[in-house]
Amino acid sequence: MSAPPALLFVGGTRSGKSALALRWAEAKAPCRLFAATCRATDAETSARVARHKAERGEGWQCVENHMDPLAAIQHFFVADTTGVVVLDCVSLWIAALLSAGLTQEAALAEVSRLAGYLESPDRPTALVSIEAGTGLVPTTPLGRLFQDTLGLTNQLLAKVCSCVIFVSCGLPLPLKGGLPEELC
Repeated sequence: MSAPPALLFVGGTRSGKSALALRWAEAKAPCRLFAATCRATDAETSARVARHKAERGEGWQCVENHMDPLAAIQHFFVADTTGVVVLDCVSLWIAALLSAGLTQEAALAEVSRLAGYLESPDRPTALVSIEAGTGLVPTTPLGRLFQDTLGLTNQLLAKVCSCVIFVSCGLPLPLKGGLPEELC
Protein backbone atom coordinates (compact mmCIF):
# COMPACT_ATOMS: atom_id res chain seq x y z
CA MET A 1 0.00 0.00 0.00
CA SER A 2 1.42 3.39 -0.95
CA ALA A 3 1.78 6.34 1.40
CA PRO A 4 -0.97 8.98 1.46
CA PRO A 5 -0.31 11.91 -0.87
CA ALA A 6 1.69 14.95 0.12
CA LEU A 7 0.92 18.09 -1.90
CA LEU A 8 2.72 21.41 -2.07
CA PHE A 9 0.73 24.45 -3.21
CA VAL A 10 3.02 27.34 -4.19
CA GLY A 11 2.23 30.74 -5.64
CA GLY A 12 2.29 34.44 -5.01
CA THR A 13 0.55 36.35 -2.25
CA ARG A 14 -3.27 36.12 -2.59
CA SER A 15 -2.92 33.80 -5.59
CA GLY A 16 -5.58 31.40 -4.29
CA LYS A 17 -3.22 28.66 -3.06
CA SER A 18 -4.81 28.40 0.41
CA ALA A 19 -8.32 28.23 -1.04
CA LEU A 20 -7.29 25.38 -3.35
CA ALA A 21 -5.58 23.50 -0.51
CA LEU A 22 -8.74 23.84 1.58
CA ARG A 23 -10.91 22.69 -1.34
CA TRP A 24 -8.67 19.65 -1.83
CA ALA A 25 -8.79 18.76 1.88
CA GLU A 26 -12.56 19.21 2.13
CA ALA A 27 -13.04 16.81 -0.79
CA LYS A 28 -10.64 14.27 0.77
CA ALA A 29 -12.11 13.84 4.26
CA PRO A 30 -14.91 15.08 6.50
CA CYS A 31 -12.52 15.62 9.44
CA ARG A 32 -9.58 17.92 8.75
CA LEU A 33 -6.70 19.51 10.63
CA PHE A 34 -5.49 23.01 9.83
CA ALA A 35 -1.93 23.49 11.10
CA ALA A 36 -1.44 27.24 11.36
CA THR A 37 1.95 28.94 11.52
CA CYS A 38 0.78 32.56 11.74
CA ARG A 39 1.01 34.45 15.02
CA ALA A 40 -1.40 37.34 15.39
CA THR A 41 0.93 40.03 16.74
CA ASP A 42 -1.02 43.12 15.66
CA ALA A 43 -4.50 44.22 14.60
CA GLU A 44 -3.89 43.67 10.88
CA THR A 45 -2.56 40.14 11.39
CA SER A 46 -5.42 39.36 13.79
CA ALA A 47 -7.88 40.42 11.08
CA ARG A 48 -6.13 38.15 8.55
CA VAL A 49 -6.29 35.20 10.94
CA ALA A 50 -9.98 35.86 11.60
CA ARG A 51 -10.66 36.01 7.84
CA HIS A 52 -8.86 32.70 7.28
CA LYS A 53 -10.81 31.06 10.13
CA ALA A 54 -14.09 32.29 8.63
CA GLU A 55 -13.13 30.82 5.22
CA ARG A 56 -12.86 27.35 6.77
CA GLY A 57 -16.20 25.68 7.22
CA GLU A 58 -17.35 22.85 9.45
CA GLY A 59 -15.15 19.82 9.97
CA TRP A 60 -11.93 21.74 10.64
CA GLN A 61 -9.83 21.52 13.76
CA CYS A 62 -6.95 23.93 14.19
CA VAL A 63 -3.58 23.57 15.86
CA GLU A 64 -1.22 26.54 15.98
CA ASN A 65 2.56 26.41 16.23
CA HIS A 66 4.68 29.00 14.45
CA MET A 67 8.02 27.39 15.38
CA ASP A 68 7.42 23.63 15.03
CA PRO A 69 4.28 22.76 13.07
CA LEU A 70 5.42 19.15 12.61
CA ALA A 71 5.57 18.57 16.37
CA ALA A 72 2.11 20.12 16.72
CA ILE A 73 0.70 17.84 13.99
CA GLN A 74 2.31 14.73 15.44
CA HIS A 75 1.19 15.57 18.98
CA PHE A 76 -2.34 16.25 17.78
CA PHE A 77 -2.55 12.89 16.01
CA VAL A 78 -1.67 10.80 19.03
CA ALA A 79 -5.36 10.49 19.89
CA ASP A 80 -7.08 11.87 16.79
CA THR A 81 -8.56 10.33 13.68
CA THR A 82 -8.46 13.39 11.42
CA GLY A 83 -8.34 12.31 7.82
CA VAL A 84 -6.29 15.09 6.21
CA VAL A 85 -3.90 17.93 7.12
CA VAL A 86 -3.33 21.39 5.65
CA LEU A 87 -0.22 23.22 6.87
CA ASP A 88 -0.57 26.93 6.08
CA CYS A 89 1.86 28.38 5.62
CA VAL A 90 5.46 27.28 5.18
CA SER A 91 6.63 30.82 4.40
CA LEU A 92 5.40 32.21 7.73
CA TRP A 93 7.07 29.29 9.51
CA ILE A 94 10.41 30.09 7.82
CA ALA A 95 9.98 33.78 8.67
CA ALA A 96 9.40 32.87 12.33
CA LEU A 97 12.48 30.64 12.45
CA LEU A 98 14.73 33.30 10.92
CA SER A 99 13.24 36.07 13.04
CA ALA A 100 14.02 33.96 16.11
CA GLY A 101 17.68 34.02 15.09
CA LEU A 102 18.08 30.61 13.49
CA THR A 103 20.70 30.40 10.78
CA GLN A 104 19.76 29.25 7.32
CA GLU A 105 21.37 25.88 8.06
CA ALA A 106 19.37 25.46 11.28
CA ALA A 107 16.12 26.46 9.55
CA LEU A 108 16.78 24.01 6.72
CA ALA A 109 17.44 21.27 9.29
CA GLU A 110 13.89 21.89 10.59
CA VAL A 111 12.60 21.73 7.03
CA SER A 112 14.43 18.41 6.56
CA ARG A 113 12.50 17.01 9.56
CA LEU A 114 9.25 17.99 7.88
CA ALA A 115 10.46 16.58 4.55
CA GLY A 116 11.23 13.27 6.27
CA TYR A 117 7.65 13.10 7.52
CA LEU A 118 6.30 13.94 4.05
CA GLU A 119 8.18 11.06 2.44
CA SER A 120 5.65 8.76 4.11
CA PRO A 121 2.94 10.80 5.85
CA ASP A 122 0.41 8.96 7.98
CA ARG A 123 -2.47 10.84 6.29
CA PRO A 124 -2.95 13.03 3.20
CA THR A 125 -1.13 16.32 3.75
CA ALA A 126 -1.11 19.63 1.88
CA LEU A 127 1.37 22.43 2.44
CA VAL A 128 0.96 26.03 1.34
CA SER A 129 3.96 28.26 0.58
CA ILE A 130 4.77 31.48 -1.20
CA GLU A 131 6.93 31.11 -4.31
CA ALA A 132 9.83 33.32 -3.31
CA GLY A 133 11.67 33.41 -6.61
CA THR A 134 9.22 35.44 -8.67
CA GLY A 135 9.40 38.73 -6.78
CA LEU A 136 11.87 41.52 -6.25
CA VAL A 137 15.16 40.94 -4.48
CA PRO A 138 14.71 42.33 -0.94
CA THR A 139 16.79 45.35 0.06
CA THR A 140 17.66 44.11 3.55
CA PRO A 141 19.96 41.26 4.60
CA LEU A 142 17.16 39.55 6.58
CA GLY A 143 14.83 39.87 3.59
CA ARG A 144 17.39 38.27 1.27
CA LEU A 145 18.07 35.53 3.83
CA PHE A 146 14.33 34.85 4.00
CA GLN A 147 13.94 34.74 0.22
CA ASP A 148 16.94 32.43 -0.22
CA THR A 149 15.91 30.13 2.65
CA LEU A 150 12.32 29.92 1.46
CA GLY A 151 13.46 29.10 -2.07
CA LEU A 152 15.63 26.25 -0.74
CA THR A 153 12.78 25.15 1.54
CA ASN A 154 10.33 24.95 -1.35
CA GLN A 155 12.84 22.90 -3.34
CA LEU A 156 13.32 20.43 -0.46
CA LEU A 157 9.59 20.06 0.05
CA ALA A 158 8.84 19.78 -3.68
CA LYS A 159 11.35 16.96 -3.94
CA VAL A 160 9.47 14.78 -1.43
CA CYS A 161 5.88 15.77 -2.23
CA SER A 162 4.02 13.55 -4.68
CA CYS A 163 2.31 16.57 -6.22
CA VAL A 164 3.39 20.21 -6.58
CA ILE A 165 0.86 22.75 -7.78
CA PHE A 166 1.67 26.31 -8.82
CA VAL A 167 -1.27 28.66 -8.28
CA SER A 168 -1.79 31.93 -10.12
CA CYS A 169 -5.03 33.91 -10.34
CA GLY A 170 -6.75 31.10 -8.44
CA LEU A 171 -5.88 28.59 -11.14
CA PRO A 172 -3.86 25.43 -10.41
CA LEU A 173 -1.00 24.38 -12.67
CA PRO A 174 0.55 21.01 -11.80
CA LEU A 175 4.35 21.15 -11.76
CA LYS A 176 4.87 17.61 -10.44
CA GLY A 177 2.34 14.81 -10.55
CA GLY A 178 -1.07 15.32 -12.07
CA LEU A 179 -3.77 17.67 -10.92
CA PRO A 180 -5.65 15.88 -8.13
CA GLU A 181 -9.17 14.89 -9.12
CA GLU A 182 -10.48 16.92 -6.16
CA LEU A 183 -9.34 20.09 -7.99
CA CYS A 184 -10.69 19.23 -11.45
